[in-house]
Amino acid sequence: MEKRIQGSTKLLALFGSPVSHSGSPAMYNFSFAYHGLDYAYLAFDIKESQAAEAASAARLFQLRGFNVTMPCKNKMAECVDELSPAAKIIGAVNTVVNEGGRLIGHMTDGGGFVRNLKEHGVEVVGKKLVILGAGGAATAIQVECALQGAAAISIFNANDPFLERAKVTAAKLKQEVPGCTVTVLCLDEQDRLKEEIACADILVNATKVGMKPNEDASPIADTSVFRPDLVVADTVYNPLETKMMQEAKQAGCRTIIDGEGMLLWQGAIAYQLYTGLEMPVEEYQKFKNEGK
Repeated sequence: MEKRIQGSTKLLALFGSPVSHSGSPAMYNFSFAYHGLDYAYLAFDIKESQAAEAASAARLFQLRGFNVTMPCKNKMAECVDELSPAAKIIGAVNTVVNEGGRLIGHMTDGGGFVRNLKEHGVEVVGKKLVILGAGGAATAIQVECALQGAAAISIFNANDPFLERAKVTAAKLKQEVPGCTVTVLCLDEQDRLKEEIACADILVNATKVGMKPNEDASPIADTSVFRPDLVVADTVYNPLETKMMQEAKQAGCRTIIDGEGMLLWQGAIAYQLYTGLEMPVEEYQKFKNEGK
């Protein structure tokens, strides 16, 4: 590293809290070195109340850009100069690019999900999706799929404050992407859920159900909804194969997609925004696996 850091080196960063567990520094620094770029990436523990100061510091120190994680995503969206279409609808950012002092905010989570589908031969254009959940990741997926040409999206969430959030998102999408029909329903309506999945192309779990330490849980109570041509995708990546995915496999679903790829590809999209280059994903995966 000492051979790479010099007086001209530009800094990129991760802002949020906690960040000490993040794999982003390793991934980005490997990629910068691979491409011979004079950049370095560090993580800073930033509270939500410090988001504005962090944005000002990024301008002052001329950071090329920075990623944003919880709890700063929504607050940081208020601190930048411009928002991408997805970030504007969502009201949150996870990637900020410094373009000559102007901070441009992006949300790459949904793009990472869509790219992960493409890597498995699945397109969202013209498709009907059923998405379980209305939290941050779910909202990003709903918005990006609509922007990228999905025909219809049915959002199911528990009867909690996030259900109202989903209705707000649906209203924004009706205005911004009128070609996509968005419906919001309560997860308690199990018969309706079964009906919607029956005519869907893609089923997405964008909740935390099935994540460790609750890996024995599944958001799908009636496994008869699974059928061979239904694409089943999970955003959970720990465990890599969730109970929902296992049940979908047992039911004969041909395309089942885990959540690890979404995490990887959202970072790759941010990398391209920073550098204009494709992240060396295969090379980094090989490097990462060799270190295990």
